[in-house]
Amino acid sequence: MLKFAKTRFKRGATDAEREKLKQELFTFKKTVEHGFPHRPSAVAFDPEMKLLAIGTRSGLIKIYGQPGVEFSARHSVESQIIRLFFLPNEGRLISLLDDNSLHLWEVNIKDGKSVLEEVKDFSLEGRLKKISVCCLPSTQEHLFLGTEGGNIYLLDVKTFQLLDHIIYQDVVMQNVPDDYKANPGAVEAIAEHPTDSNKLLIGYNRGLIVLWDNKSCNAEQTYVAPQQLESLAWHRSGDQFMSAHADGSYCIWNSADASKPAQNATIPYGPFPCKAINKIQWLTTKSEPFIAFSGGMPRASYGDRHCVTVMQGKTHVVFDFTSRVVDFFTIGDTDRECEWDDPHTLVVLAEEELVLMDLQSEGWPTFRMPYLSSLHSSAITCSSVQTNVPDQLWDKIVAAGDTQMAANHTSREWPIEGGSVLSETPASKDLLLTGHEDGSVRFWDVSTPALRLLYKLDTKAYFSTHDDSEVVAAADAGEEDWPPFRKVGTFDPYSDDPRLGVQKIMLCPWSGTLVLAGTAGQVVLMDMNTEEAEVDLEVTTVNIVNDRDGFVWKGHDSLTPRSTTVKVPAGFQAKHLVQCTPPASVTALANHSENQLLAIGTSHGFSIFDYLQKKVILTKCTLNPNDLSATGESSMSRRKSLKKSLRESIRRLRKRGSRSTPSKKEAKPRVEAVPTTDLDAPEKGEEAAAPVQRLVEARQPDGDMASMVRCLVFAETFLREGASAGLSLWAGTNSGGIFVYSVTMPEADKREEEDVVAELGKEVQLKHRAPVVALSVMDGSNVPLPDPMDVKHERADAPNMNGTHTVVVASEEQFKVFTLPRLKEKTKYKLTAKEGVRVRKVGFTQYRSRSDEKHVEQHLSLVTNVGDFLVFSVPQLRRQVQHSCMRKEDINGITSTIFTRDGEAFFLLSPSELQRCTLSARVAVEPLCMLELPEGARPAPPPEPEPEPEVTAEAEGEGEKTEEEKPASVPETLPSVPAIVVETSPPNPVEDETEEAPAEEAVAPEKPESEHEAEGVLADIQKTLENTSILDSTADESKDSVGDITLDDIKDYIASKEGPDEDSADKPAVDEAPKEEAGAEEQVNSTQDAVTENAVTTDSEQTEGGIVANDEVPTIKTTGLKEDDQEDQQASEPLQELRITEGDDDK
Repeated sequence: MLKFAKTRFKRGATDAEREKLKQELFTFKKTVEHGFPHRPSAVAFDPEMKLLAIGTRSGLIKIYGQPGVEFSARHSVESQIIRLFFLPNEGRLISLLDDNSLHLWEVNIKDGKSVLEEVKDFSLEGRLKKISVCCLPSTQEHLFLGTEGGNIYLLDVKTFQLLDHIIYQDVVMQNVPDDYKANPGAVEAIAEHPTDSNKLLIGYNRGLIVLWDNKSCNAEQTYVAPQQLESLAWHRSGDQFMSAHADGSYCIWNSADASKPAQNATIPYGPFPCKAINKIQWLTTKSEPFIAFSGGMPRASYGDRHCVTVMQGKTHVVFDFTSRVVDFFTIGDTDRECEWDDPHTLVVLAEEELVLMDLQSEGWPTFRMPYLSSLHSSAITCSSVQTNVPDQLWDKIVAAGDTQMAANHTSREWPIEGGSVLSETPASKDLLLTGHEDGSVRFWDVSTPALRLLYKLDTKAYFSTHDDSEVVAAADAGEEDWPPFRKVGTFDPYSDDPRLGVQKIMLCPWSGTLVLAGTAGQVVLMDMNTEEAEVDLEVTTVNIVNDRDGFVWKGHDSLTPRSTTVKVPAGFQAKHLVQCTPPASVTALANHSENQLLAIGTSHGFSIFDYLQKKVILTKCTLNPNDLSATGESSMSRRKSLKKSLRESIRRLRKRGSRSTPSKKEAKPRVEAVPTTDLDAPEKGEEAAAPVQRLVEARQPDGDMASMVRCLVFAETFLREGASAGLSLWAGTNSGGIFVYSVTMPEADKREEEDVVAELGKEVQLKHRAPVVALSVMDGSNVPLPDPMDVKHERADAPNMNGTHTVVVASEEQFKVFTLPRLKEKTKYKLTAKEGVRVRKVGFTQYRSRSDEKHVEQHLSLVTNVGDFLVFSVPQLRRQVQHSCMRKEDINGITSTIFTRDGEAFFLLSPSELQRCTLSARVAVEPLCMLELPEGARPAPPPEPEPEPEVTAEAEGEGEKTEEEKPASVPETLPSVPAIVVETSPPNPVEDETEEAPAEEAVAPEKPESEHEAEGVLADIQKTLENTSILDSTADESKDSVGDITLDDIKDYIASKEGPDEDSADKPAVDEAPKEEAGAEEQVNSTQDAVTENAVTTDSEQTEGGIVANDEVPTIKTTGLKEDDQEDQQASEPLQELRITEGDDDK
């Protein structure tokens, strides 16, 4: 017993230390969202502070400045953002939601950095008050709100409340034609006069346009357009304006002549019916003006195009986007006082990307995006992270990318440059590689919060696809010169051939070898080359199922490599192609760069390829010999379907029987058993009793994907007792099988002549047949074996080959650690049986202490099928932390998760966004930025009305007083008595011209015998009040209904029971309200009822009418209520407040 107590005490101390250490090692934080916001719906720009804001349909706001400056916030309700308005140079933003609410946001400083916070909100209610358009004038004092009912309201930006001034539609319609007076439609556009801020154009849906003078509240001009109105734009001079219409036309009007347009309506892409011009801008320059508009395409020919047209003189370009245009605007460096607009940048927000065009450079090229890149230009199929990339390879990738993008992008600097970055330059250079459906691979810089595209690699050039003939035919036919389309943007959701999709990526940063595996079984080996070259691609075919004569592949064909020389630019260039047969998708990949060996796994087996000698070393088919119908497609065999259905029926019957009532013999509670497997069998000496666990059924071996290879690992470890360490390949399958092959390498000087030999060393089958998700071999120090190239270049310590090696097997249901070479079980953890979840992705990570850099621990990080992140220690397999990160319905996010070596994780937040988070307390990459506002940028907030001071025990009358300030005549009081304030009807005000006379000094008399009786009465009152249910309320308080019960009050009350005071008969009644002069004894006995119905006033001096003598009997009064109404008042009006006060008779 003593030994047990010592053990428990020692364990408690150890646990406390471990919990403290966990705080230094682990945390969970979502740091930054990389990519393009999902489903954008609004955009705004601050020309003074150079900030860009994007709002989404889910209510998210993101503000961007220079690379690394980013603020984000989300509305409390998930509602679509309709419009965004910056208050220039104030760091404030107004958002309009589709629920007709407006919200004011500010960028404020908190914890040493700037954050975006909501400070005010306002809502317009009513069907006719639905906001249809907004306009922020140059004064920034108020916001014009045009509604569907036709009225225009003014929102004060300072107070964020509506002004009394309203532009009523009836007033505007006084001088308009009778045809439009009936129903001009909703307010469609509002445009401020460029030179006179008191005037604005108001455009209504049916085509009516009014020039309104807001100062004189008068309609100066009325213009009648022939078509439905969509947009308005002023000329810089204010003498003319332009209107855009639903038939694809625009008109130019003289502001002084309302009789007819200055020019006939122009349909740029007529005469056939065209779509509406949604928005138009008219911008002046020193030469020809710019006219930019969205929409207006011919309905029949190009009605499905998403375009923004820009015209300047004879230059006419139609920028063609592959997704719907949300909004566009231009950026210029001029202010309101300048004579010209001089725009230099066109910004177009589409649903899937943001594109900026340089209007000052010849040909109007696009800008290279330093952030907000479209991650999903083609659908992401896989991803990989390479941390701490060597400078030599990094510089080559950057140089190749600069050369690649220089031809299509402008050399001008990025125009959105607001804010300042506080974070330091990253110490390491981290690379994110994303594989896409179109066969491309993109290299991203993830060293900083700003995700920047470095380089794009395309594998399509090495294959002949079935779309090539269509491309040639289209090139021969050519496209019409009108409209003059120009394809811009990178988003392209259409793949030429789905077989090109990249499924696996592996990069060796030291040798520069890149391995890409695709959907059709193609594996491309590439090397980095700094010069342009012509490539003759060599092909090696690997038949994985050559020993299965009865196998028939019913899937897609393999890709056809180009037979001619391929000219490729500088960067990664293909040197060899391995084509697997059958051409199933590659599911696993392993590369040993030091020995130039490549392991490839598919749904049929795996192979080892020597890419130095370009030979196949080994092929292993993992198909079940008794079932050769596994073709990579879903089976349609009736025999299997019937067999499966019978099996499920028998299981249901067994489960139904297990739910029946247990017999009386089963007195002891029964523990649910887990089917015994090689991972579940108890060790000798292990107690039979175990905690209750979930029933995990063994999986059937005849599943369609049972033969799929899930993981491949090269490791130099011990496979035979007494033998030295050697290279080995570990392969885990979907059916719980593990194959271990010993790989014998020739001598270094004979490497090119002698063959590499691979022999089967061990084969393990997990009885529960759960898919093997990950494998890792640990050295004698329980550290995962490092990459030999990292050890060679001193980026990692050499492994400990003296101690006992272990292997960690992570299946979907459990983890287990075996010692090598005997594969004896060391530790295990049944995740599914204990937690009820399954493993989806695993990463072996190291966690370094936040305060002690030398303290490093190796752990297993994973994500489950319900979206939780868990960390387990290795080899102890003890859970360290668990955090909920994703919804279990987010299948794409869970399956796309990847872990870095340092404890970070990436997963798809949406098709266009990548969420970055950290599990390490030391490593975090997040935006750390500051927005510095000029002094006096924000107007001083309006003074808010001071709240009425609450009457408390310390602040009755004149407020708090010190002992010296209190009058000497204050009598001795009993312990504090609660004074109750109840909401009542407001009392009639009575003028009181009597000033309160100062109390005379008096000496406190000794306690008479009657005081004991007074204390008893007071105790009864306190007990009654304590038993009364009092609720707090925010209703207004009445000062006249507050009073204190003092010792003198009780004595006077007792005296009144014996006989009335002789002097009191001559004193006038103060309160003449009916039903208020009930006897004191009756009112004291009914204190509880009176408290819950009306205000209690027990002050012996102050009443509603004025000041009375000190010896007047205190009364508990009801103000403004009759006896018949008291019960209703008690039920309907909430109680206000309960205060504990000390009596002050000086009041």
